[in-house]
Parts: sequence; structure tokens; C-alpha cells
Amino acid sequence: MGHNKVLFFTFILLIACISGYELSDVKSARIETCRGCSLNRLPEVKNFVMQDAPLYENLEVKFISGAPPELVLLGDGDVELERLPLSSLKRQDCNELLKSKGFEMKSKKEEF
Repeated sequence: MGHNKVLFFTFILLIACISGYELSDVKSARIETCRGCSLNRLPEVKNFVMQDAPLYENLEVKFISGAPPELVLLGDGDVELERLPLSSLKRQDCNELLKSKGFEMKSKKEEF
């Protein structure tokens, strides 16, 4: 694993520790973003939101006019645990972030 990836995952673990929740507390997530505007200026994030995000279990995409792309981690009763900005990430980083938070891809059967 490259130096940048080690730093990235160390940062994610640090944020999780500071925010006061454990990965097992995360039940679902939502990506909040505008459909155009800032998302059009972020082609890597746009490809993640439009093509990859629908393939994950317990993840929904909510389009909000003018909203920057953020991953909102939710606990029991949809209580918001944390918001993570996606604007500075590449498509692969967005996928790795979801996986580091315990999210898995839907099985082929569930996609339809």
C-alpha cells in the first residue's frame, strides 16, 4: 500500500475515533449532493455517485440543490453519526471509504 493510502486510512480511523462512534454503530448511509453544479466540476466523484453508489447495500443517494457531495453515516433510527466531504476524493477513494466503513456491494441478484 502506498504512503498516501496509509495516510488516508489512518485519517479515516482517526476521524472515527474522534467522532465517538464505532464502525458497528453505522447502519446505513446517504450521499447528499446536487445533481449538477459542483458535481459536474468533480468528474471522479460524479462517476462514483452515479455509477458506483447504487451498487452498495444500505446506501442511498439524495439530490439536494446546491449541496456539496457528502457521505452521511447513519446509526439506529437514522441518527446522523458523521458527515464526510467527498469533493477532494477520487472515485477509487470514495469506494475505499465506503468499504472502510463496512459497506458491501449488493449481490448481482439484488441489483435488479
